[in-house]
Amino acid sequence: MIEQISQKRGHSIVARIDVGTAEIDYDKIDVAIDFSVPESAYNNITGCIVAGVPVISGTTGWLSRYDEVVDLCKKQQGAFLYASNFSLGVNMFFELNKVLARMMAKVKTYEVSIDETHHIHKIDAPSGTAITLAEGIISETDYTKWAFEQRGENILPIYSHREGEIPGTHEVSYSGAEDQISIKHIAHGREGFALGAVVAAEWIQGKKGVFSMNDVLNLG
Repeated sequence: MIEQISQKRGHSIVARIDVGTAEIDYDKIDVAIDFSVPESAYNNITGCIVAGVPVISGTTGWLSRYDEVVDLCKKQQGAFLYASNFSLGVNMFFELNKVLARMMAKVKTYEVSIDETHHIHKIDAPSGTAITLAEGIISETDYTKWAFEQRGENILPIYSHREGEIPGTHEVSYSGAEDQISIKHIAHGREGFALGAVVAAEWIQGKKGVFSMNDVLNLG
């Protein structure tokens, strides 16, 4: 999908990097988009940064080494953008999530939880998108950490489901004795994720630094 959307927008695909690729000719590359697996992402990203190629990554599950990538990018004066989800709508949803969390932090009678559902082929759980939502809530409330399908004092639970070919559904719910408030994002397909990645790749051209989709969408 990334290839198809890129070509429709007038770009050329000069390399496809996969298992078994022996050498990469970075000289031909204006920007790289990494959607791989956790075991490969770090090397993919750092290889581009060292070669002076701006790189966009949507791979989740490798973020224990994120700070290393940031340090390398600054040292090399490179360009790097990571997002747990490139959907333009999801990134609006991230901001809405923080606004709601800020409001709900003033009311102590609600418990919050995150529920995410994806296709059966998704490797990681919880999803990177759900973790980003949790981090947004933690930044605005008294919750101190998130936990996978576990609730406790100041612990925000994330529940994951793997069903069929569902592209991705994320719901944040605040439950009280009298009522419940929920916000939900439902992806109808994977095209939105691919489009967002290509838009980010277009945006990062000529820039130096470490960025997010907030920068691309000018969300502050």
